[in-house]
Amino acid sequence: MDSAPTAGGRWKLPRWVPQAFGYVLSALCLVWAMRRYQFSELWPTIRSLDWRWVAVAVIADLSVYVCHAWRWNTLLEPVARLRLWRTVQAIYIGLFANEVLPLRVGELIRCYLLAHWNGLRLSLGIASAAVERVIDGFWMLLAFAITAGFVGFDPRLTLGVQCLAGVVLLSALVLVWIVLSKERAAVILREKKWASALRHIVEGLQLMGNPRTLGACALISALYLLLHMFSYWALMKADLFDFSFWSAAGVTVIIRLLTLIPNAPGNAGVINFACIVAMTKFGAEKNEAATFSIILFGALTLPLLIGGAIATAMTGLNIGELRDRAKRGVDPSAARVPDSPRTAG
Repeated sequence: MDSAPTAGGRWKLPRWVPQAFGYVLSALCLVWAMRRYQFSELWPTIRSLDWRWVAVAVIADLSVYVCHAWRWNTLLEPVARLRLWRTVQAIYIGLFANEVLPLRVGELIRCYLLAHWNGLRLSLGIASAAVERVIDGFWMLLAFAITAGFVGFDPRLTLGVQCLAGVVLLSALVLVWIVLSKERAAVILREKKWASALRHIVEGLQLMGNPRTLGACALISALYLLLHMFSYWALMKADLFDFSFWSAAGVTVIIRLLTLIPNAPGNAGVINFACIVAMTKFGAEKNEAATFSIILFGALTLPLLIGGAIATAMTGLNIGELRDRAKRGVDPSAARVPDSPRTAG
C-alpha cells in the first residue's frame, strides 16, 4: 500500500492524499462559483465576444511563456547557453502536464526536460525554478501592494499575503546567503545528513549567483507579469467589460495569488472562484464574473492544451511517461533510464 512505513519506521503520507485534497478544493470552489449561476447567459455572451480581442489575449498569453523561456535561459547563462525554442518546448510540455495532471507536476517535468536535453543536473533545473519563484513572488507582492491602495481587501486575504511575503523574504535571504557564503553553506550541508538531497540544489544556486543575470531576470520577470495582465485586460475588452488596464492588473494579481495552492488540473474550479472574488472587488456582478471566469478558463486553457500536446508529441513520449521519468530523476537512488526523449527537429 502507498501508506507503508519507511525504513526508519515512520509512516509515509499516502500519495493519494495530496491529490484528493486538490480535487476536493477544486470541487468546493466550483460549487461555490457556479451556485445560482444563470447558465442561460453563457452562450449569448460567447456569441457577443469581440473575437479580435480574444485573439490578442490568446497571443499575449502564449507569448508570456516565450518570455518565461527567455528568462530561464538568462538565469542559466552563467552555467550553459541554451537554445530558446528548446526551452520553450520544455515549458509548454510542463504547462500541458499542469492542464491534464493534478498538483502541478509539470513544474518537475519541465525541469527534467531542460536538464536532460542540455546535459545538466536535474537539481540545477529545480534550483533555477526556485529562483524564478522567488523573483515572481517579489513582483506579485509589489503588485498586490499597489492594488491594495485602490481596493479594500478581505483581512484574511491580506493576512495570507503577508504570510506569503514573509516566506518570499525568508527565501530571498536564504538564496542571498547561499550565493555569498559558498564555503559555509557547503560545510553545513556536509555536516547535516538530512541536507544531502539539497546539496546539489545549493551548488546549482551558487553557479547561478551572477548579479548581472539575476538583475536581468528580475526585469524580464516584470515583463512576464505585465504580459499576463495585458492578456487578462484584452479578454475583458473582448467581453465588453469597462475595466481599465490597472483594474485588470489587480484582477490578475488576485487570481494568481488565489491559485498558488496546487489543485486539480488546469486550476479548474479554483480559477473560477478566484476570478469571481477578484472581479466583484472591482464592481462586477457575480453572475457576470462567473461567465467571464468560464471564458477565461477556456481562452487560456485550450491554446495551452493544443500547444502542449504538439510539444509533447515531438518528444515521442506521452505525458505519463515523462512524468515517471521526471520523478525517477529526482530520486538519487533510481537507476538511469537508458532510453530518453528524442530531440525535436
